[in-house]
Amino acid sequence: MDDQVLFKVKVQRWRGAIWLDADLSWLVAAGRREDGSGDDFYAALEANGRAARAHYNAEHSDGLKTATHTAYLLPAREDHVRYRAEAGVRFVRRLRATLLDLAHATLRDGREHTREFDTFALGLQVRADEGHETYLAVRITGSVPQNLTVLILRNVPGCEAEGWYPEYALPERDLLPAERAWSNLMDPRAAAQVLDEER
Repeated sequence: MDDQVLFKVKVQRWRGAIWLDADLSWLVAAGRREDGSGDDFYAALEANGRAARAHYNAEHSDGLKTATHTAYLLPAREDHVRYRAEAGVRFVRRLRATLLDLAHATLRDGREHTREFDTFALGLQVRADEGHETYLAVRITGSVPQNLTVLILRNVPGCEAEGWYPEYALPERDLLPAERAWSNLMDPRAAAQVLDEER
């Protein structure tokens, strides 16, 4: 088993060891720089690496030739699972905040407002005439899986999750080939609440 290459990171007196895994950077160890002290981050990291190497070599006939062993620091399966779960929560929070921002903007002027995500664009447009129902259209540009579309529609403020109807045009234009749209009635009380919130 080859030892892993770790990269240094420095912030004031703090030091860290980073391991690069595909598109992710994992902070696998951290501590304070205490030059000349046994508590120094680099000294402790090296001592722990040497102890891990000795432990590994005691249990494996094909011992490591490196001076240290750092594989024990690397993220395990549960770390990857937790990262994906936390990334999902961050995405849902960002999505909800974006939908509120878009709803607020379109309620103010009746025009379509959009926001770009990594792989798709999201647009909202409200049409409300005095004394009539408030219609809200959602437009998604780009390829998104069905479960993401459902997640988007379920988080539009003031709209019933089961009330979405597919559309073939937006209020002021036809859809482009990469676009899909849905419409729903927006609860006027929820619309008023969105407008009242400071954005």
